[in-house]
Amino acid sequence: MGEKQFNDTFLKACRGEDHSHVPVWYMRQAGRSQPEYRKIKEKYSLFEITHQPELCAYVTKLPVDQYNNDAAILYKDIMTPLPAIGVDVEIKSGIGPVIHNPITSLHDVERLGMIEPEKDVDYVLETIKLLRTQLDVPLISFGGAPFTLASYMIEGGPSKNYHHTKAFMYANPKAWFLLMDKLGDVTISYIKAQIKAGAQAIQLFDSWVGALSREDYITFIKPVMERVFNSLRAENVPLIMHGVGASHLATEWNSLPLDVVGLDWRLSVDEARELGVTKTVQGNLDPAILLAPWEVIEEKAKTILDQGLKSNHFVFNLGHGVFPEVDPAVLKRLTAFVHEYSAQYKQTHTS
Repeated sequence: MGEKQFNDTFLKACRGEDHSHVPVWYMRQAGRSQPEYRKIKEKYSLFEITHQPELCAYVTKLPVDQYNNDAAILYKDIMTPLPAIGVDVEIKSGIGPVIHNPITSLHDVERLGMIEPEKDVDYVLETIKLLRTQLDVPLISFGGAPFTLASYMIEGGPSKNYHHTKAFMYANPKAWFLLMDKLGDVTISYIKAQIKAGAQAIQLFDSWVGALSREDYITFIKPVMERVFNSLRAENVPLIMHGVGASHLATEWNSLPLDVVGLDWRLSVDEARELGVTKTVQGNLDPAILLAPWEVIEEKAKTILDQGLKSNHFVFNLGHGVFPEVDPAVLKRLTAFVHEYSAQYKQTHTS
């Protein structure tokens, strides 16, 4: 039996090129709900898994093998580059990242260092290199965007309202813009190293930027995002932006030098197009629907596909990540449905 052919459907959709079916991948597809992963987690922490390239590659590849997804996303955490720059971060089970030395002043920002990816996160780069020899679909890697990283660093951990982050931004603009500059530099260096190691697409997670108004986004965040994406443009890999509760920023993201605008479930593909989003869109099934009966899932997926299939600029995903209660069999069935439904649509509409 010959080698399985490389499936580049996802890369073609990111660029709006012709392709045979709508590509599918799921945020947080690696880990979470898979029994094999849960078994690994009984023995190893997230930190320990990501520091063992063979194990991390196995966790990353598992959903591709099980669900027949069109892309893999590297299993790691958005906090990965922070310890290297002087942030004392601990991933606490059931809580998430906890920062033991939160940012409270200009002095705290000034003392932050710079990342040297080959030295500081060599294990991430090794995992990417390993996966490139194992996968027959594109490998997506990722980073946390400056605002979201800053929110953890200022709040000291996850937050519901980001009051401290916003207060810091409004009260200390000098410190804020310096923090954005430093985190922008870290993001560029970290992402470029991942691309050099073999990552074929990059997603920036600005998970919590939806907490800001559009006006504040334009003033306090957009300049650093323009610099980051302009710097990564030359690497010639698809660049994806995603956040939650950030529908009001979709047109701002569309105007950035990136390829794919990620949508959560609050804004439909049609609505995004009506607002003026012209780039490839990715999304956007509400992950909670994965717990509903199959008929409901299929109907919701159909609605999204009917809107997405109006152009080649569409990637099927969830509006947020897979959560632990989701049955892996449902994800496998959903992937097959998206592939079959979209392939049939494309055949009948192009012949």
